[in-house]
Amino acid sequence: MTKVLVSDPIDQLGIDILSQVSQVDQLTGLSPDQLKAIIGDYEALMIRSGTQVTAEVIEAAHNLRIIGRAGVGVDNVDVQTATKRGVIVVNSPGGNTIAAAEHALALLLSLSRNIPQAHLSTSSGEWERKKFVGNELYKKVLGVVGLGKIGSHVAKVANAMGMNVIAFDPFVSAERALQMQVRLSSIEELFKESDFVTLHLPRTPETENLVDFKLLTTMKSNARLVNCARGGIINESDLAKALDADVIAGAALDVYADEPLPGESSLLQVKNNLILTPHLGASTVEAQQNVAIDVAEQIRDVLLGLPARSAVNIPGLSAEIMDSLKPHLQLAETLGVLANQVSGGQIQKVEVRLQGEFSKHPSQPLIIATLKGLLSSALGDRINYVNASLEAKARGIVVNEVKDEVSPDFLGGSLHLTTFGDNGTHSLSGTVFADGELKISNIDEFPVNVTPSRYMLFTRHRDMPGIIGKLGSLLGMHNVNIAAMQVGRKIVRGEAVMVLSIDDPIPPELLSSIVAVDGINQAHPVTL
Repeated sequence: MTKVLVSDPIDQLGIDILSQVSQVDQLTGLSPDQLKAIIGDYEALMIRSGTQVTAEVIEAAHNLRIIGRAGVGVDNVDVQTATKRGVIVVNSPGGNTIAAAEHALALLLSLSRNIPQAHLSTSSGEWERKKFVGNELYKKVLGVVGLGKIGSHVAKVANAMGMNVIAFDPFVSAERALQMQVRLSSIEELFKESDFVTLHLPRTPETENLVDFKLLTTMKSNARLVNCARGGIINESDLAKALDADVIAGAALDVYADEPLPGESSLLQVKNNLILTPHLGASTVEAQQNVAIDVAEQIRDVLLGLPARSAVNIPGLSAEIMDSLKPHLQLAETLGVLANQVSGGQIQKVEVRLQGEFSKHPSQPLIIATLKGLLSSALGDRINYVNASLEAKARGIVVNEVKDEVSPDFLGGSLHLTTFGDNGTHSLSGTVFADGELKISNIDEFPVNVTPSRYMLFTRHRDMPGIIGKLGSLLGMHNVNIAAMQVGRKIVRGEAVMVLSIDDPIPPELLSSIVAVDGINQAHPVTL
């Protein structure tokens, strides 16, 4: 039975799902060295924000297949190293969307009405109504930086509250913004125009310290800032300086560059116009259950050989695409396996040509599947959809993609794979019929009609009497049964190819005898 390590507190519903298919060990509070010492025993690791999955941990995880982060951000996972090692990294991008968006809105309201300060005053016996006069959100300008799932929901609710919403997001089209009733803006204009600014973007090298003192000085003096996204996007010392100097009217933070917030943080010296919460964005009962269930289901599925819904390191391969393109991906991988075993030698370049209906499908998943098949014999279980592109690049394999709207072979289109390497140029074509059946239609420009099978034998031979009989006799002498046979030729008595579907693999001594047959130029046993 597979083993899953849960190294952060996870809702019991997630544990129950994992327990259906795996042994689950819950060991929280592990130090990096402790995690590194035991991770080699596990096929899956489930975490929240507390566990740091470093490159050293991943390198020690010899059996690890998947890392599941019960939440949105994966900044505590070395995704690059995981990708190189072929470890899938999944998250729950929608599980805490509502919780995080509502917390940002709660902070907006708290800032505008001085709720935390008024509570402390009243609970201490004071009655200071005039001191805590606030501002309405109605008709104010809200600047939303990042229109992902969370930012979009904040914008939607803010619109319903009567706010005027502007947004900065370079990946959102004007049409999409119009649908959301949001006006797109540059980030500089957004900070200048907004009465409230809320941040909803990841922490990256480009966004780190994005909000600094210079940008804060461009805001209105009565403007307020909220960050429920990621710590480090705001330069905290600059924010403290701006608040103390009344450059802006207030700020509310739920996330910090270092967590827990260090005792020496300059933010703790700001007294009157700052609200701090301890990373509560996803801390609702519903969100904790949602992310635990979502990620646990993905880990379970991967361990059962099924696709993950939200893999962050498989480009272009969502669960929906993998499901809709399943036979096409199978064909692409099959052609890659065949190309490797038929061509032999080092391959320097690959051309993937999508013809007819195939050209309408997303190309990246099909290319990844082709590379996975191409490298499978060399890398075995180490190669998968996660690291196929990286492994190909590391070996200097150049990949060209070509799309032809017209297919010369089939109404449903076809996939044509050409390899260029030490043993010359080789090509294979195939298609998928309406019922999902795969067919190999062309081998090195020789027309065939072959259904892929577990064991096959490909030959190049002279088209002459007796070849098929001699080959059949040899296979019979070695008790290898022939299930199907196809011969393709261009001209009579010229060169031809033969594909045999067989019930058993070809032993080495039999292959030597086959190659020695007069008229057979090449013989390639294939195992799918």
